[in-house]
Amino acid sequence: MNRCSVVILAAGQGTRMRSGLPKVLHALAGRPLLWHILEAVRGLAPERLVVVTGFQAEAVEQTLAAPGIHWVRQTERKGTGHAVQCALSALQGLSGELLILNGDHPLITTAILESLLLHHRTQGQPLTLLSTFLDNPAGYGRVVRDDAGAFVRIVEEKDATDAERRIREVNTGIYCVSLDRLPGWLAGIAPHNAQNEYYLTDIVPMAIAAGGASAWPFEDSVALSGVNDRVQLAALERAFRDRHIVSWMERGVTFVDPASCWVAADAQIGADTIIEPNVILGPGSVIGEWCVISSFCHIQESVIGSESRILPFSHLEGVEIEAECVIGPYARLRPGVRLARKVKVGNFCEIKKSTIGIGSKINHLSYIGDAQVGSGVNVGAGTITCNYDGVHKHRTVIGDHVFVGSDVQFVAPVQIGVGATIGAGTTVTKDVPADSLAISRAHQTHVMGWSEKRNKHRS
Repeated sequence: MNRCSVVILAAGQGTRMRSGLPKVLHALAGRPLLWHILEAVRGLAPERLVVVTGFQAEAVEQTLAAPGIHWVRQTERKGTGHAVQCALSALQGLSGELLILNGDHPLITTAILESLLLHHRTQGQPLTLLSTFLDNPAGYGRVVRDDAGAFVRIVEEKDATDAERRIREVNTGIYCVSLDRLPGWLAGIAPHNAQNEYYLTDIVPMAIAAGGASAWPFEDSVALSGVNDRVQLAALERAFRDRHIVSWMERGVTFVDPASCWVAADAQIGADTIIEPNVILGPGSVIGEWCVISSFCHIQESVIGSESRILPFSHLEGVEIEAECVIGPYARLRPGVRLARKVKVGNFCEIKKSTIGIGSKINHLSYIGDAQVGSGVNVGAGTITCNYDGVHKHRTVIGDHVFVGSDVQFVAPVQIGVGATIGAGTTVTKDVPADSLAISRAHQTHVMGWSEKRNKHRS
């Protein structure tokens, strides 16, 4: 398929969102609305990709910054026709087809756009608009056809007759046009409306007069839905979730209860992985093959190696885990954690900004922060790396095959040599040599007859 150019209109504020955030930056499946349209468009490998920004333009451009995007600002927002006029400066010297899309249609796909292009080229007309059918078309411009089914015009609802208002086919605002014809059409539109704006729909009668236009109906109205308010955003969030999870199941992932899970748009999941109910896989999640993600886990910006198990109620953010690890239940792994193969992190453990070597175990009720833990290390229950002195953070370094007893405090900075043993209840304030035993606890004494004396005193 020959390459086309693309303009995405993303200048509006979206007043019905009732938000200080530009509408195109509101998130669906963990990514801004505009991100989804850009992903669909990139699948076309367009010759030129232009995005028109306006309201909080700098925030939009910084959030979605990426190579290959030509940003154009609509400093005075005078309607969709004016926005496309602003984009013409970035399209000079190009010919062929131009796709015009809105920045708030997050379920649009590359396949739909390819089909629109194919229809446009097959018809050989200078303009094709994408239409769809709605059970409740209120608020949309209707697509009017003649008795033979040929596209005649678009009529806005306020101008429609009662019969025209009953038409279910509506204009989605997505167009494929001839770049050679477009500048002349745009020059001919005028702001003859209450809003004093230049409407892109006004080029349609010009296209019909210049050689014809067609309306290509696409049955999946949900995929072509826009977002005008938070209610519509929530509805599309659910629709995206359902379709997205189905696509992963078709690729070999098991969701025990799909309706209870949430998966970000950019999450990746390996085949034969099982996702139990009430799991959240947030942005940046990469799950390997043959994993089990148990109920009520929340994972984001993290890589989970194959054959790993994340047990219930665990929270992982910004971590990298190699294969065959077991995490949880009730574990919290914070940014900067790197676990080698076959590491076990047990219940009610918290790890932050630390690396853990192959086969090491941190099984119960421990806090490991700013640490380097070697391979084959066993960390007993209640162990703490005391990494903060009130001003600075310090590191604890534990060598391979160290055994750490329960209720140990490492007052960083300290280094524990290979093969050392740390006795239970020890507070480590100095480096420990390799293969040595470190123990610091008060001498145990016994007071004979203590219970009898205490009971007599109470009576």
